[in-house]
Amino acid sequence: MSLEKILAIGGKPGLYRLLTQTRTGFVAESLLDGKRLSVGMTNNVSVLSEIAIYTLEEELPLREVFHKIKEKENGGKTPVNHKDDKLKLEEYFFELLPNYDEERVYASDIKKVIQWYNLLHDNGINDFSKADDGAEPASETE
Repeated sequence: MSLEKILAIGGKPGLYRLLTQTRTGFVAESLLDGKRLSVGMTNNVSVLSEIAIYTLEEELPLREVFHKIKEKENGGKTPVNHKDDKLKLEEYFFELLPNYDEERVYASDIKKVIQWYNLLHDNGINDFSKADDGAEPASETE
């Protein structure tokens, strides 16, 4: 599953998998407990594939940050927890992205990135490559 189907919903903990669209919004399933909920158009919803982290040069897509974490941890979970103290989180993030913009990326943002990565890892979602534009790969068998 790609990050295009993973959502962060304002005011709700964790991440959600987009299941289907409805007339008035959509239905999502929590990656934390598997519960489904109906989300209206008035909710603040972010698709993970559209989120980026500020660096000193550019905005780095979240998928690339997750890929860097995956490489650093050899596909495993992070050694730091999102509940660790601010200094420990910032040190870890600095090892990961030495050029992140410390004035625009807050400790709360770092906590979310680490929490989301570990949650995705727990749910077996670890393909952070960019999705194709809907093009199906050509079949090699006839």
